[in-house]
Amino acid sequence: MVSRIRTLGLKGIGGYEVEVECSTAQGLPDFSIVGLPDAAVKEARDRVRAAVKNCGLSFPVSRITVNLAPADTRKAGTGYDLPVLLGILAAAGVIREPPRDCAFVGELSLAGELRSVRGALPMALAAGRAGIRRLFVPAGCAEEAAFAGGVEVYGTGSVAELLEYFRGQRELSRAEARDPAAFVYAGPDFDEVKGQHYAKRALEVAAAGGHNVLMIGPPGAGKSMLAKRIPGILPEMSRAEMLEATEIYSVAGLTGPESPIVAQRPFRSPHHTVSAAAMSGGAQLQPGEMSLAHNGVLFLDELPEFRRDVREALRQPLEDGIVTVSRAAGTAVYPSRFMLVCAMNPCRCGWYGHPTHRCTCTEREVRQYRARVSGPFLDRIDIVVEVPALEYSALSGRTRAEPSRDIRGRVDAARKIQHRRLAGSGASCNAHMGQAEMERFCALSRECGELMEQAYNAMGLTARSYDRILRVARTIADLAGEPDIRPEHLAEAIQYRATDLSEEIT
Repeated sequence: MVSRIRTLGLKGIGGYEVEVECSTAQGLPDFSIVGLPDAAVKEARDRVRAAVKNCGLSFPVSRITVNLAPADTRKAGTGYDLPVLLGILAAAGVIREPPRDCAFVGELSLAGELRSVRGALPMALAAGRAGIRRLFVPAGCAEEAAFAGGVEVYGTGSVAELLEYFRGQRELSRAEARDPAAFVYAGPDFDEVKGQHYAKRALEVAAAGGHNVLMIGPPGAGKSMLAKRIPGILPEMSRAEMLEATEIYSVAGLTGPESPIVAQRPFRSPHHTVSAAAMSGGAQLQPGEMSLAHNGVLFLDELPEFRRDVREALRQPLEDGIVTVSRAAGTAVYPSRFMLVCAMNPCRCGWYGHPTHRCTCTEREVRQYRARVSGPFLDRIDIVVEVPALEYSALSGRTRAEPSRDIRGRVDAARKIQHRRLAGSGASCNAHMGQAEMERFCALSRECGELMEQAYNAMGLTARSYDRILRVARTIADLAGEPDIRPEHLAEAIQYRATDLSEEIT
């Protein structure tokens, strides 16, 4: 006898439908799984056999063959345990085959309990596209799956509960996702940062336009403190952005009952010992730090200490907004549209240019330290801002600085202007404008053109840095509520590019 159970699989961060075909036949007892299963799927044989027996059911003594269709796509993960168990019991006549509008996903314990699986949200989205009406998942990931919409999600804690439901002996409540507004931002606030008004202004401009930032300053100046507060001034995530971010985190195994969805802008701060594979994507095609920062902030503290291949791996994703991961297990494309925020000391010891003249580095050592950051990488930075050491008067003052909510209000107003202007272009903010949008919305007056020409020749700018200055100037104009770029907006944008790591040493 043959039974067919519908389930879902994962490829990259996308889900797809899989049909579990189970056949029982006479012959020597055997249990085989075909359809390109990985080791975790093959081990389902032992988990299924133990779970069936510990649920008080008899495991069929026959030749069992399980096929995971489509058979030419590699299957990975433990989510196939539950559909395989149901398929075997249905093929053996122990239970009725479930309705065709149902799909099942879940990992089994040896006692027949259900454990959460990775990728519940992308699989639920795929279930809706496949016309599946009811999706049964472990209770621990039911709320995450319910956030997809378009499909009824039911969470269950064990095989016994599920079988009782289909026999009409138990009711299962439909899972409901919490309102994202319930996940209140509780991160640090800008009112805790004393002084550094110039740096705060630069970060406000960066947040308003989604621009990349590099902060340069001595140890203890507040670079990391400023970076950690950026998510608090970024606009709230839309539902589409939440879905994208949650899909990535779900596949990476970073969601759970306490945090079923990503409702706040991600903030990723990998250590400088991170590898290029961990930054872009792991050996098992797991999302890397660049993808985990999608729709949020990727913070690289002590930028020159990162390995060169790690820094250079960021170059293409910064331009394209995606990262292609090719490993022995296959190829996957992940979204990686993030705001890059970097921080570095001015020299190896960190005190170059400090008023106390504490620096012990030679001019050659300073140049070598700064040369670790390549020109092509710096060319992709929109704003370079110096974060000087604080004076005692700024630290000892009791006046609270401007809170994040006030800064966020101005950022939101500027982003709304950009959304209206860029509607239908595929860009979400000024930093992502294409050439056509720039020619239309970043046109310069004669006075601005003369100023830009002087800066271009004096600073030795490239075509890419020229475009980035125009994008930043457009953002500054949006913050000011001006329809056109004025000379003062362009001058401020040029000022953010004035720091030259190779020429500043004197």
